[in-house]
Amino acid sequence: MHPELYTDGIEEITVSGTIVRVDLVSLSPTERDANNAPKRVFSQRLIFSVESFANSVDVMQKALQGLVDAGVVRRTPPAEARNGSSGVHDAQSPNTRSLNVSSNFR
Repeated sequence: MHPELYTDGIEEITVSGTIVRVDLVSLSPTERDANNAPKRVFSQRLIFSVESFANSVDVMQKALQGLVDAGVVRRTPPAEARNGSSGVHDAQSPNTRSLNVSSNFR
């Protein structure tokens, strides 16, 4: 049997030249934030070449589409589409993206 890895999410993606680093996080069993929710703490890092990262994203997008098609995941339009906005935002405006968008690109 091969070792398996569980993650609660991705904290950060860093591109440096031809290398992409993806920092994985887990919810801490002991550390809490101001709202008494478990803190997200660094657990491991995945390191890809740019090409392998792009291929991995393609595989994940296909998997996500399969989950959407099966009804397991429901996609919601971005806030600007729901509000009839043009999609152009001032740099000072608050973040209004939908919750199913990665926090890595805010």
